[in-house]
Amino acid sequence: METMIKKYQQKFKKVKDEMSKWDDLQSRLISHFRNASSIISRLQIIQNSKNYASLNCVGGIEAAVMQKQMDSLQTILLSMKNTMEDFRGVVLSLEKLQHDGKQLAKGSSNQMNKKQLQHRIGVKPTLTNCIDGLVLLHEIYRDEYLLKSSLVSALSALALKPK
Repeated sequence: METMIKKYQQKFKKVKDEMSKWDDLQSRLISHFRNASSIISRLQIIQNSKNYASLNCVGGIEAAVMQKQMDSLQTILLSMKNTMEDFRGVVLSLEKLQHDGKQLAKGSSNQMNKKQLQHRIGVKPTLTNCIDGLVLLHEIYRDEYLLKSSLVSALSALALKPK
């Protein structure tokens, strides 16, 4: 039983690593989002020829500035898409860890009964707590990934929509 708990501790160490990776990705996504928001907020100003004053004499300046901003926005949106793929990788890893955690209890050499799964060794969690924890962590991160993915898709669709 104690060896089983140690195996779950190893699984939770891997989960902790994935959560750390998630935090790094979160920082990256926020940075991309800020940069995209800055560009989007400037687009209306860039489209107004009054804002170019004496630069209006330079042929095509308005279109060139607008194109440069749109190119930058597309690059940022592509980076956001790549970051979302990295988030997806974390979610898939968590899914595998929770699946493996369930299989660990089911496939142990001596099939565990409900009482053994709920047996507590000292202050350590029960095996049921471990399994439920892995499932819950996977669900939380999967749902957050789906929300982020929807927001990034909506932002891409709205930002690149011709006006």
